[in-house]
Amino acid sequence: MENIEKIIRRIESDTQLEIDAVDAETKAKCDEIAAMYAEKANEQYLQALEEGKKKCEARSARIQSTADMEAKKSILAFKQEMVSKAFDLSQQKLAELKGEKYINFLVAQAASAARYGTEELVFNSKDKAEYGAAVVKGANAALAAKGISGALTLADESRDILGGLIVKQGDIETNCTTASLMQLYRNELASQVAEMLFS
Repeated sequence: MENIEKIIRRIESDTQLEIDAVDAETKAKCDEIAAMYAEKANEQYLQALEEGKKKCEARSARIQSTADMEAKKSILAFKQEMVSKAFDLSQQKLAELKGEKYINFLVAQAASAARYGTEELVFNSKDKAEYGAAVVKGANAALAAKGISGALTLADESRDILGGLIVKQGDIETNCTTASLMQLYRNELASQVAEMLFS
């Protein structure tokens, strides 16, 4: 019986040694696998981090580009608004001219626009009453000085215009209103006005 117990102890001892060896080998394999996957996980993490960083940088660049574009659009809109206000103010100041200065301005416009010397001059009702006769007289004298028969007349009608006049020959009209002149000058001078305002 004692021999059987020795054999059993011997088997238990050998079995325990085998179990310990298998445990050690399994642990070593597990550690190796864990290390390998930890390295792969770290590589994937770094790769994901790098991709995320690139995406963030690209998105940030797009946002910055959009913001820059919007800022430029806002500045351009502001500049255009200021240029428009400058021309609106010029038109208002032109329409607010009084007395001899305004008459001289209207005479110059009428004499420049008249082709035959027989046209009618159309004003707004206020300018017609205040300056119509003087402008017709001055424009006819200016035409005569250029060798054109000065026979301009004051039209019976008036128009709803801010200032200036319309030179009319039958159905043909030459618009010399302050609004028309400002539009003409705006096309020609807008860039120069912007440069003066914002340089």
